Amino acid sequence: MILTAHQPVYLPWLGLFHKIALCDTYVFLDSVKYLKQDWNNRNKIKGAGGPMWLTVPVATGGTDHILLPEVRISHEHNWRLKHWRSIRSCYGRAPYFDEYAPFLEDMYSRNWEFLNDLNLHLLRWSLEVLGIKTRLLRASELDLEGTKSDLVLDMCRKLGAKTYIFGALGRDYAQAADFERAGVDLIFQDYHHPQYAQLHGGFVSHLSIIDLLFNCGPRSFEILMQNQERISR
Repeated sequence: MILTAHQPVYLPWLGLFHKIALCDTYVFLDSVKYLKQDWNNRNKIKGAGGPMWLTVPVATGGTDHILLPEVRISHEHNWRLKHWRSIRSCYGRAPYFDEYAPFLEDMYSRNWEFLNDLNLHLLRWSLEVLGIKTRLLRASELDLEGTKSDLVLDMCRKLGAKTYIFGALGRDYAQAADFERAGVDLIFQDYHHPQYAQLHGGFVSHLSIIDLLFNCGPRSFEILMQNQERISR
């Protein structure tokens, strides 16, 4: 069984979906520490002026040591209206805007309390429209132990994985010898970002998956998997 995992991400980029598509099982790593100024609550889209951030405001109680399940969304400002207006402004004339806009409009009409719930809702929808059938599990329901490399190895053991796919940064902390002793093969993702037709001038990479969906529609999965490593099962 091929396994991978990743922390919850707001409006994820293409590379995450490539990694998920290579696997039999994906673990939504919703039980670890919240990462400030990372991707848990923000991502980029592309407008007439170039890339722009969409950031979900969160309430962390003034600490940098809060776990993701405890992170609540702050409603001091109407971020949902702001994000939806920005998306409509950036992609209202995109070829497939009308196909995907109803889901996002509905999502931004809801009063989300926890960041994890918002991100999981977005992820499940994205996997569905891309046609990715990988089994999805939540780390918070698996009783995992350890941190970083030890946490991943515990996950592999409890789920019976024989291969684990790390992101490119996994090389910095994966204890390869421990996995070898446990009989788990390691793969480190090397994602080659594809180019595709975009609105608003020259191509910009590493944007949210919605940029690809609005511009390319039903060809999105084919495009994000172009010229990428595939794994033999």
